[in-house]
Amino acid sequence: MNYHFKMHEEKNGYWAECLELDGCVTQGDNLEELYKNCKEALNLFLEEPNDSQIIFPLPTDSLDNEKNIIKTSVDPKIALAVLLRNYRLNSNMTQKQIAEMLGMKNIYSYQRLEKKSNPTLTIINKIHTIFPEIKLNYLFQ
Repeated sequence: MNYHFKMHEEKNGYWAECLELDGCVTQGDNLEELYKNCKEALNLFLEEPNDSQIIFPLPTDSLDNEKNIIKTSVDPKIALAVLLRNYRLNSNMTQKQIAEMLGMKNIYSYQRLEKKSNPTLTIINKIHTIFPEIKLNYLFQ
């Protein structure tokens, strides 16, 4: 999953804003630091929010070739959480419903998936069964 930051140069360094996620910004004294900070800011921004009803917009590929754009990848563990929450909420399903569909013993097992987790291939396969349109390729970018 790759989001896009618009890079801005100033007298004393650089700053960047994520084009898909309003309010996700960072800065750096040089380009190397800016790239590193974009990745860190993005992952922190996307980690489980206090309100698990937030649906973050998924990234758009149309920005890939724009000028002054930094294409920044999300940690796969966080990307899965973002995807799951996005698909679950857009399907008007509860965490309990998805936990039951995945054959989990309790809701807490599922809630870990909507945080930073590392699920087994069996769980990923079950998720794909529930949400066949889920973009699992986002996890490997």
